[in-house]
Amino acid sequence: MKKRVLLGMSGGVDSSASAILLKKAGYDVIGCTMKLWNTDEKAINDAKKVCEKLQIPHYIIDCEKEFRCKVIDNFINEYQKAKTPNPCVQCNKYIKFGEFYKKAEELECDFMATGHYARIEYSDKYNQYVLRKSKEEKKDQTYFLYTISPDKIQHILFPLQDYTDKEDTRKIAEENQLEVAQKKDSQEICFIPNNNYQDFLLNNMNLKPKQGNIVLKTGEVLGKHNGLINYTIGQRKGLGVSYKEPLYVINLDKTNNQVVVGKEEDLYSKELRATDINWIIKEVKENIENGKEIECYAKIRYRAKEAKAIIKKVITKNTEMSNYEIVSNFVEPQRAITPGQSVVFYDDEGIVLGGGTIM
Repeated sequence: MKKRVLLGMSGGVDSSASAILLKKAGYDVIGCTMKLWNTDEKAINDAKKVCEKLQIPHYIIDCEKEFRCKVIDNFINEYQKAKTPNPCVQCNKYIKFGEFYKKAEELECDFMATGHYARIEYSDKYNQYVLRKSKEEKKDQTYFLYTISPDKIQHILFPLQDYTDKEDTRKIAEENQLEVAQKKDSQEICFIPNNNYQDFLLNNMNLKPKQGNIVLKTGEVLGKHNGLINYTIGQRKGLGVSYKEPLYVINLDKTNNQVVVGKEEDLYSKELRATDINWIIKEVKENIENGKEIECYAKIRYRAKEAKAIIKKVITKNTEMSNYEIVSNFVEPQRAITPGQSVVFYDDEGIVLGGGTIM
């Protein structure tokens, strides 16, 4: 009997090529498109056409409410706290590997699948299924996937895990005469038109940004800012102040409504703290919770290189045992560690150990 798999289909070339690969591999494939906050009807129709062409069923599930609550509201709330959130991480956690995974169970599927570039395999080293980096560093998306529960890993498929070039997936679609073969990639943040997040925030925030001071870390006032949402750690351009040497945003002080600026060297730090931790590797989770230090490689943003670090658990007065913090000490100072972004931990083989949100 064929194994049944529910495939997330966005109407793009990656998920369409995934459908072809799964079908060729002998799976009983069901295509499913999630209707999110502003899902383009064309995207739904493109996915439906692909399913018709491949003669597989197509479902639409309405996740608008959950997406608004878990992704968009979180995005807005974090910016209001002067943090820089990562909506793709939230979407993967609550929508793609949350609501969508539930749908796969509801349809009695053996697996769920997406068009992500990442690998899932069994590791003898950890005696469990693991999430591992894609063979092509530039295409790897494991940074956004660290929130997957370890109990779900063995029921997830990434059909593109052996592919390293987008042109290869386009070729698969072309060979099967799919109209989406040359469709452009989706925009960076799916719910923000033209990637203009400032306009989106201004139109959707209840509390409007207030003007405040731009200051040096010594407290010297250099000028005015027009709202903390318009700035991010590491920013150099568009500060609107003059100084004897280049200045960078080194902190967003929510309490005093100040943009703190400094020299580039002020951007570097050897330590970060993280919360909302999810461990994929059970052995690492047990070691950390038992007070052991772990040597690993930590990645502080999607485009950053992993850096050698030592991580350990930290318990504070305001932190329960079940939701402890992690402190990561880097061998080499890291540039522009940004609260709200994710830190993801890897071993020396590119296996994702887990991750959390930078405080």
